[in-house]
Amino acid sequence: MERCGPGLGYEEPAERALQQERHYQLLSELQALVKGLPSSCQQRLSYTILSDLALALIDGTVFEIVQGLLEIQHLTEKNLYNQRLKLQSEHRVLKQEMFHRHKEAQQSCKPHNLPVLKAAQQRELEAVEQRVREEQRLMDEKIVLELDQKVVDQQSTLEKAGVSGFYITTNPQELTLQMNLLELIRKLQQKESQPEKAFS
Repeated sequence: MERCGPGLGYEEPAERALQQERHYQLLSELQALVKGLPSSCQQRLSYTILSDLALALIDGTVFEIVQGLLEIQHLTEKNLYNQRLKLQSEHRVLKQEMFHRHKEAQQSCKPHNLPVLKAAQQRELEAVEQRVREEQRLMDEKIVLELDQKVVDQQSTLEKAGVSGFYITTNPQELTLQMNLLELIRKLQQKESQPEKAFS
């Protein structure tokens, strides 16, 4: 069986022609979108990368994958944000209850014991503030680790889908390139869906 064109296996000449036309259309649109990126990014997005990306986008599967990944990312970010807000709320309640207890204790305290009480309350306040700082630091570390894991998951998924330029990396330049590729895919997806909306 002969392999022809960008697809797998034998394809009818008319189908090959349609796929070739679609490839050139997507490549042309990607090249136009790249012009909107900073020149340093444009230089890294070679013709070969854009051509390979256009090939990967032909059947629309990558658009669906990217959309799914973005939805997962947004849900993860929202969940982590809500966890952080909940922790901040718990800390606020903890401090308010402590201040209320301190005020009641000071009001019922005999004047000669007040300096000792205030010193003990100051130590408790400092301990609570230290605990709050530590819990917030741990929460922030957890958030960063979870977001980093989402990036790795996205890189792996797009690499397995055959999207050029995607592989697991922490190199800032490569991450920037991948972010630009994702942005191109997203913009192209929006552009592709506009005609459908006009007719529906």
